[in-house]
Amino acid sequence: MKLEESITLDPITKKNVDLWLNGQYDEETKASIRQMLKEDPKKVLDAFFTNLTFGTAGLRGIMGVGTNRMNIYTVGAATQGLSNYILKQSDKNKLNSVFIGYDSRNNSRAFAEETAKVLAGNGIQVYLCNDIRPTPFISFGCRYKKCIAAIMITASHNPAEYNGYKVYWTDGGQIVPPHDTGIIAEVSKITDPSMIKKASSLSNSLIKQVDPDVDEAYLKAVGALQHYPDANREKGKDLKIVYTSLHGTGITLMPKTLALWGFTTLSFVEKQIIPDGNFPTVKSPNPEEKPALQMGIDLMLKNNSDILIANDPDADRVGVAINQGGEAVILNGNQILAICLEHVCEALSKVNKLPKKAAFIKTISATELFQAICDTYQRPCFNVLTGFKYIAEKIHEWEQLPDGYQFVFGGEDSYGYLSGTYARDKDALSTGALICEAALQAKLQGKTLLDRLYDLYRKYGLYEEKIISVNFGDTKEGKEKMSTGMDRLRHSGLKEINGIPVVAIEDYETSTKQYLQTNKVEAITLPVSNVLLYWLKDGSKVMIRPSGTEPKVKIYCGVVEKKFTSITAGLEACNKRCDAILEFLKNHLLAEI
Repeated sequence: MKLEESITLDPITKKNVDLWLNGQYDEETKASIRQMLKEDPKKVLDAFFTNLTFGTAGLRGIMGVGTNRMNIYTVGAATQGLSNYILKQSDKNKLNSVFIGYDSRNNSRAFAEETAKVLAGNGIQVYLCNDIRPTPFISFGCRYKKCIAAIMITASHNPAEYNGYKVYWTDGGQIVPPHDTGIIAEVSKITDPSMIKKASSLSNSLIKQVDPDVDEAYLKAVGALQHYPDANREKGKDLKIVYTSLHGTGITLMPKTLALWGFTTLSFVEKQIIPDGNFPTVKSPNPEEKPALQMGIDLMLKNNSDILIANDPDADRVGVAINQGGEAVILNGNQILAICLEHVCEALSKVNKLPKKAAFIKTISATELFQAICDTYQRPCFNVLTGFKYIAEKIHEWEQLPDGYQFVFGGEDSYGYLSGTYARDKDALSTGALICEAALQAKLQGKTLLDRLYDLYRKYGLYEEKIISVNFGDTKEGKEKMSTGMDRLRHSGLKEINGIPVVAIEDYETSTKQYLQTNKVEAITLPVSNVLLYWLKDGSKVMIRPSGTEPKVKIYCGVVEKKFTSITAGLEACNKRCDAILEFLKNHLLAEI
């Protein structure tokens, strides 16, 4: 059938809808489309105006019927495209394998099974997890089983209506060029379910269940990351910890990880350790947001525990709150990043084990306190684009060199961190244990992690960062407004921000850094990306970029103050500077939209 003329849909949307109505899709799906056409054509537009594309590391979108939605058909097409790419990349006489994991979200197991059957249908061996597992475990499993690729079904910390499909390559890192573009090209060729090869059931001989030995190997690798194993073993029980997995995968391995490190005094947020894709106790299962932590904070204060550790549903991000004299203090992503870096560098330096070729990596949006700490310990800090796949890419690059750097620790401001190279994605489990180790060391000195943070400020200066998100809606209209806003800002020629002169502008879309006073232009060697970064005369840094996984633009601000008499008053002043700068950029982004 053809679309009725009374419905105003653009040609691409019409084509996509027609393909689904006339193609080999199940009747329930077709009936759903017809109902939408009759009752809510706008919903059809949002579901079919485009195809889901790979963002920072694969597919992510709202679940439902349509080419722009996560469903068994878009998952099947993505997997067929990936299968075709794998078979083109490898020796035809070699049996390739892919490691598959999934989180607690609605449909995650179904999407994982669909993925397994398509891979098997293409002659590719599959290692399918028996139960939910964290994202970093899948990265580790890919390396441990020597797979050519891995897939994690997750939408990380997104709201309940989302799901996603994360792809890793042989090194365990999320896909980067040329693999990402190669896979996308193959996926785009899959236009009908008839093009998808699929095994009839999970009993296919190419589909193998992941054995417990992978859990054991992962825990062994994470256990080796301790810096104070003796103190952890002897005194770890003295640190009182509250843990919440926010209805996700962390509950499968986090308690075991903490116990392995010696941290056995553990209380659980009981309602939140139950895996549930509806995330019934939170509006959004994001440890960056205070409401998601509130139940954990309440329990921490009730029990007079020392610290709260919270994971997002796929356990690659970690949130932290501490008990400071009976009051809860939430640490932000940049503060956690700095505390962990100082802890690692200090511990290794004490025993003269900080490698000569040690190097550290942060994303360009992360705090410049990270750079200051690296400078003090006389080890290089490398900056990469936002997205942990770029940290993994840098690690892999160094491993290919005869005298390459040795990655020790890295992370991003969005609560994702990694120690060592056993995995190639951010790991909230090992980082959670590392944070507890730092908290224990502080407690043995009569301090908290907030006290340790203030020690950093006294040593390096005050660094304050804030971020706001400008939401545009996951619709065709919203995405067009987001694009228009970024274009306007890029061509606005800003010379000052909130009255502060702009010293330099880094435009990652044109790969240039321009110094405004001299008009000197330098090349940026990082990959092309829709990012603008402004350096201001007072030392502030402002960055703006569209999210790679959500319909919003993120604006980051970081300020620094070297001269201060009071940390509290100094931070308050820095906070106000951040707010004013962020509001200025937000207004420019939304102007005339």
